[in-house]
Amino acid sequence: MTDPASVQGGILEPIIAQQVRHYRAELGISAADLAARTGLSKGMISRIESATTSCSLTTLQRLAEGLSVPVTALFRGTDSDREASFTKAGAGSVSVRSGTQYGHQYRMLGVLKDLPDAIEPTLVTLTDASNVFPLFQHPGTEFLYMLEGRMVYGHGGYEYEMEPGDSLLLDGEGPHGPVELRELPIRFLAVRDR
Repeated sequence: MTDPASVQGGILEPIIAQQVRHYRAELGISAADLAARTGLSKGMISRIESATTSCSLTTLQRLAEGLSVPVTALFRGTDSDREASFTKAGAGSVSVRSGTQYGHQYRMLGVLKDLPDAIEPTLVTLTDASNVFPLFQHPGTEFLYMLEGRMVYGHGGYEYEMEPGDSLLLDGEGPHGPVELRELPIRFLAVRDR
């Protein structure tokens, strides 16, 4: 058994203790019930829930099985340093894309560099300097949400008249893009997976 004084300085034990208590309460079972389900003693369950002992991998597996959760659920909260991207209103880097030459502005609203499959939120602005241009095609999906103006947006053989509050979720492999700019300026949020 680990010395409680050394355990209390660790970060895993309190998190595991909290998760075990949480999942046990969620199941509505007592510490004695959990002990019976796992084959551990009631005293061991008490020490785990009070973070005064470290668990072996076998003990963690038995706890997870007794609580009907994956082992990883017992570690939720240990990765407190996770990447995030915060963008103030009106900020965000302007990116150059194929539509830029047609007067379309693309403002990136967030990028997670360590997650290559993360979504890509972009604020698209079309003004009187904008023209309709050849349609896009890309792997994955894209979600559009209209904020301002009116346009006809094409996807495959279909056209959608979009105005503020309208949204469109599409398969990016189908040719898509603005077909007719009806009321300028037009602003819409485009979110695609990479």
